[in-house]
Amino acid sequence: MDSLLAELTALETELHHPGARCTRERLERLLHPDFHEVGRSGNRYVRQTVIDFLAARTQLPEVIAGDHRVESLTPDIALLHFRSHETGPAGVPVNGALRVSVWRRTTMGWQLSYHQGTPAAG
Repeated sequence: MDSLLAELTALETELHHPGARCTRERLERLLHPDFHEVGRSGNRYVRQTVIDFLAARTQLPEVIAGDHRVESLTPDIALLHFRSHETGPAGVPVNGALRVSVWRRTTMGWQLSYHQGTPAAG
């Protein structure tokens, strides 16, 4: 289970843009064709909207994520839980959220199928 946690945490972290923009091609490999999300805002987003938004970002937020844990729901489906926030002015945490991601193992490797963010303190 530790290796699954490490693998899914690393894949999820790619979506946070740590130091570099995630390319459109990489996003298309990471996001399952059925991907959809309910953002921290409560708004619902479909795969193409998320790919277009993330690929077009020029200013990358500093996202800090932690407290990752994984539940294996089936051999090919896993639920990743974590907490995140962005670093605002003077290093103050902003946009805190509790997050869950459903990952599916496919012939292309693990792909993100569903994501949800819920507002939470730092």
